[in-house]
Amino acid sequence: MESIIQYFETIPSWHRSLILVGGITFFWLLEGALPLFAFKYKKWRHALPNFFFTLTTIIVNFALAFLLLKTSDWTVKNDFGIINWLPEIPLWAYIVLGVLLLDLIGAYLAHLVEHKVKPLWMIHLVHHTDHHVDTTTANRHHPLESVIRFVFTLFGVFLIGIPIGIVMLYQSLSLVATQFGHANIKLPKKVDNILSWVIVSPDMHKVHHHYVLPYTDSNYGNIFSIWDRIFGTFMKLDRETIVYGVDTFPDEVENGSIKGLLKQPFHKYRKPTNVSLDK
Repeated sequence: MESIIQYFETIPSWHRSLILVGGITFFWLLEGALPLFAFKYKKWRHALPNFFFTLTTIIVNFALAFLLLKTSDWTVKNDFGIINWLPEIPLWAYIVLGVLLLDLIGAYLAHLVEHKVKPLWMIHLVHHTDHHVDTTTANRHHPLESVIRFVFTLFGVFLIGIPIGIVMLYQSLSLVATQFGHANIKLPKKVDNILSWVIVSPDMHKVHHHYVLPYTDSNYGNIFSIWDRIFGTFMKLDRETIVYGVDTFPDEVENGSIKGLLKQPFHKYRKPTNVSLDK
């Protein structure tokens, strides 16, 4: 375990790039073999705006990475943070707890807040207005959202007090997990259901991308599904009935345009439809 942390403490940039590109390539190919939906779209054309926002996400995170390093180093040096205040625990438990808590604060909490605060929802909207969710959708985030997500991650690192090796490990796991969760793949339902008790499975996350409430406001998890189950935000929906997009922004042309998506957060807020679940 110690060698793993040492590796991630100094992980080369090209290794991180390999994880990103390798993950997209793997799930892209898997989508062709095991598609959930037979989308009638030109895959490369659909992917272009998503790749653009993936690039802006990389730029934002790279530009601000020194803050993560400085904050992490400070917490370790000063023995500050939740996991540093606990009694001594085995290294493996220290790593698992650090990854779990960073997933809670840096991902689940950030995602929940983005859905509940109207201005932040308008920024996060860019991610939800993809009408053909696939693995390239994973990092389709407006640059402003990339900054917001980074702030939550930074706060998580500060509050938890984890070393940079665990931060980099978490980010690598997070990258692959979100590519997996968004991938347009059809796993056997029993397999997907079993996975959803531990991690965010494809079917579980697709519910979050259904075009109307209350499904849009559910399943906020990134790597681990336990947070949705603990905090009561877990929902199920038959995957065959899922419709992607957002009911208040139905224009597929604008939602597939880089220019249109960059301007999307500045539209007037439109109240979404809330579908009754009463039978």
